[in-house]
Amino acid sequence: MSKNKNIEMITGDPKNAIIRLSIPMMISMLLIMLYNIADSIWVSGLGPDALAAIGFITPLFMVLVGLGNGIGAGANSLIARFIGAKNFKQANNAGLHAILLCVIVSVIFTVLMLIFMRNLLEMMGAGNTIQYALDYGNIVFGALIIFVFSGVASAIFRSEGDMKRATYAIAVTAVMNIILDPIFIYVLGLGITGAAWATVLSATLSCLVMSYWIWGKKDLFLDLTPKNFSYETKIMLDTLQVAIPSTLENIVFSILAIAINGMLVVASGTTAVAVYTASMRIVQLAMIPLIGIGTAVLTVAGVSYGAHNFKNLKTSHSFSIKLGFALSIAIGVVMFIFSAPLATLFSYTSASAGLSPQIATAISILSLFVLAVPHGMMSSMVFQGVGKGIYSLIITLLRSLILETVCAYILGFVFGWGVIGIYIGVILGCFIGGTVGYIWAKLFIRKYSRIWDRPEDSN
Repeated sequence: MSKNKNIEMITGDPKNAIIRLSIPMMISMLLIMLYNIADSIWVSGLGPDALAAIGFITPLFMVLVGLGNGIGAGANSLIARFIGAKNFKQANNAGLHAILLCVIVSVIFTVLMLIFMRNLLEMMGAGNTIQYALDYGNIVFGALIIFVFSGVASAIFRSEGDMKRATYAIAVTAVMNIILDPIFIYVLGLGITGAAWATVLSATLSCLVMSYWIWGKKDLFLDLTPKNFSYETKIMLDTLQVAIPSTLENIVFSILAIAINGMLVVASGTTAVAVYTASMRIVQLAMIPLIGIGTAVLTVAGVSYGAHNFKNLKTSHSFSIKLGFALSIAIGVVMFIFSAPLATLFSYTSASAGLSPQIATAISILSLFVLAVPHGMMSSMVFQGVGKGIYSLIITLLRSLILETVCAYILGFVFGWGVIGIYIGVILGCFIGGTVGYIWAKLFIRKYSRIWDRPEDSN
């Protein structure tokens, strides 16, 4: 697909654009999750403590990834709105501002994470798994700029509808990580540090590929050469209006994971964290279609909002939710039916064989979580697309930090249902919070439809 056809696609029929954008994104996310699962599968061979360590470091790693994704979401939203308004000069400038933010943020948070990581892990209750977690975390957090740039660069490609090359870059990362993991962990005998180095080296290769396309080959619709950079505080603030809330959302998810891990430790010890870590890898894999659709909606909603096209904005919201629920039902059924075989992926050695029944139970229950997500996620992504990142953050705070945590605590401890109650509470809280977000998004779209229909706004 040529560059101009990409622009024609994202400014045309929103249903067609969502489908065509979401499929490559689903493939990208599938590849990302495959190499994340590969980490867990290979590390699980080192025993429950090593697998639990990955569970403790994952929330912090989500913050790391969230930095790049947050800046990327801000850039994606702003660039898409400029494209919708046919202001291509500012679209270029917005992309360059995002890269500048990437460098600044990476330096600051690399220092902070390396200094305070041990303290954070101790607060999380890592216990005797802390050295494993530090060995893994020091390496991936030391290479923070690689992961942040990867998120920003991918978002720049997505903002102009070029999903193909964004997918290729992620494919490079995933394939290399899957290949390098067993070599570094077992052949070279590096253990859990080998998994970390495999992840860093794979992501580095992806960044090099995308950098070549942007500054070497120079065949994007956007022109990100330095000559097009003109610092504007407004662009920085507009990007941060989505970037900060989006990044905070990932921090909220990390806090939620920390809270759930803490409850699980109290309810059933660190083994419960290992079980939850493994089962959530499968849940995250099942979430890929929804994330793909949501990412597509961000771009399409941004373009529609920039063009003041109410009909396309409304269609992108409703169509994405319907498509999301249809896929969630199918995926949830598959997870439930095949919970036992899926559990064996994380219990293939004598050190982890005893976890299999518990992991299978967790997967079968958490298959319902996928059904609780679509309406809330798509509503949040619409808000990000139109530049209202704070609204998306509020939905996430309500859904995850408040309702999921409170429901998990009530069902797990007040009702005395233990680990099973914690799982059910997470599902219930997600659904209730998502419903609030859905109603809010519908009211927001209705409000702006009235504003855009005014005669003075059509001139």
